[in-house]
Amino acid sequence: MLKSEKETLIKEMNDKFTRAKAIVLVETKKVNVETITKLRKKLREGGVEFKVLKNTLAKRAAKGTAFEVISEDFVGPVSASFSYGDVVAPAKILTEFIKDLETIKIKSGVVDGKRLDAKSIQTLAKLPGLNELRAKILGMINQPAGKLVRTIAEPANKLARVLKARSEQK
Repeated sequence: MLKSEKETLIKEMNDKFTRAKAIVLVETKKVNVETITKLRKKLREGGVEFKVLKNTLAKRAAKGTAFEVISEDFVGPVSASFSYGDVVAPAKILTEFIKDLETIKIKSGVVDGKRLDAKSIQTLAKLPGLNELRAKILGMINQPAGKLVRTIAEPANKLARVLKARSEQK
């Protein structure tokens, strides 16, 4: 690889490190192309980018970013999952995908500048995602309004039921 190509790759990876809100590193030993393709597809559907890293270039690209704390984990066959939105998504998708695989293992990750080990990432995966949290908040906001509407409408409903019962008695 030419020096100019390396510098371009470092700039691209530095941009990814700068924009990402969360990164999860996985060790990929003896993984076939079919498995990686399935994993990439699942991650893409979840809004997560998957990249196989060149360790020395990744270390240089991580310098000066919040993800420099995991640069010592750039050893061996390593891939990274970059999330630019939902910080729980990469942990959730990877944990679900690799639970039956021996060839892919979670190494570490970073969320909001804090280093997480594999156990912490599995704990993070159990948390609700961004869309789930939004749905819960909307439900909580909507619930009092629905109760208010039912409470206001109840006297009219009772009157209608009484009138209907009276008319059926005659």
